[in-house]
Amino acid sequence: MAPRLIASLTLVLAVVLVLTAACGRIAQRHSAGSPPGTASAAPCNEAGEDFASDVRLARCLTEWFWTKRFAASGRTYQPIKAFIPYHGTGGPDCGGQPAVPENAFYCPAGHFIAFDVDWLESLYNDMGDGAVYVIIPHEFGHAVQAQLMNDFTYNVERELQADCYAGGTLSGLLQEGQIRADEGDDSELLTSLAAAGDPTDAWWAPDAHGSPEQRQGFFAKGFQRGVGAC
Repeated sequence: MAPRLIASLTLVLAVVLVLTAACGRIAQRHSAGSPPGTASAAPCNEAGEDFASDVRLARCLTEWFWTKRFAASGRTYQPIKAFIPYHGTGGPDCGGQPAVPENAFYCPAGHFIAFDVDWLESLYNDMGDGAVYVIIPHEFGHAVQAQLMNDFTYNVERELQADCYAGGTLSGLLQEGQIRADEGDDSELLTSLAAAGDPTDAWWAPDAHGSPEQRQGFFAKGFQRGVGAC
């Protein structure tokens, strides 16, 4: 019982094929029956069996991963202060800017993440639960950037690094034995990343996130090489 996600080798090969040419169930593993080298206990109490549970599990596992990562480098990860679902235009302001429909965002002013729950659930239903395990780790990537005080000349650099962090997070959770991959996870993730790509190549735009190929490629970079390569 657990979240749905990635077949690791299949995902990487699929991304490579996409680039050169231009989710099943992510399961949380409990300690019983885990193979050698995996985590000795499950850090989260969610099964990842439906949308609401997958959202909670994605948040819990992502923060658990970054807490361990920061500690290993002698730092202290600061958990977000709130994780806020909203509907349409009913989201929280961030530094005086209103939330918009069909969006998820990290707010550095309040150190929180908010998401249009109707929009995210529609992606979950249409594309599979891979959408949740791309979008939520991506937004936590921005929370990590704020704590590391990373600076960027262009917004697209910030967004692609967050994609890389998302790939590295999922790869790390697989290696820790906290999630497992089932058939179809790779296509769900690739579909989610492609759908989130910019329709034009205006990389200098203040809201640029990167082309579908760039987003898939940076996700694959993090997945293959870990968050340290991001």
